[in-house]
Amino acid sequence: MQDAGSPGIVLVSHSAAIAEGLALLAGEVAGDSVRIIPAGGGPENTLGTDGGRVAEAIASADAGAGVVVLVDLGSAVLSVRAALEDGLPDGVTAVLADAPLVEGAVAAAVTASIGGDMDAVKAAAEEAWSVRKL
Repeated sequence: MQDAGSPGIVLVSHSAAIAEGLALLAGEVAGDSVRIIPAGGGPENTLGTDGGRVAEAIASADAGAGVVVLVDLGSAVLSVRAALEDGLPDGVTAVLADAPLVEGAVAAAVTASIGGDMDAVKAAAEEAWSVRKL
């Protein structure tokens, strides 16, 4: 584990393509200082989620400052909860944000990139619920 820097971000989607594309988008706004790891798709590259992939992504995203996890749909929540309850590697702390995936990921990435801690990053993601389109 590296010295604590910015919190990492894990993006869990039923679609690997969505998780990967969103990680690229969020990475563009955050820059290189934030670890943003996609964890999309089910076992054998199917549509769905994979608890093992989620746990690996959380461990990979951690640089010592914790990890904020965002999800798309129902079973993604279950996969993340299972990963958090089954235990993460020693020293890894992660939280699930109750946030919209796209807007939350961008808000979380920006907040992490300007030095927000894990609580601030989670709060920024969750505040994205109030982003209006009109």
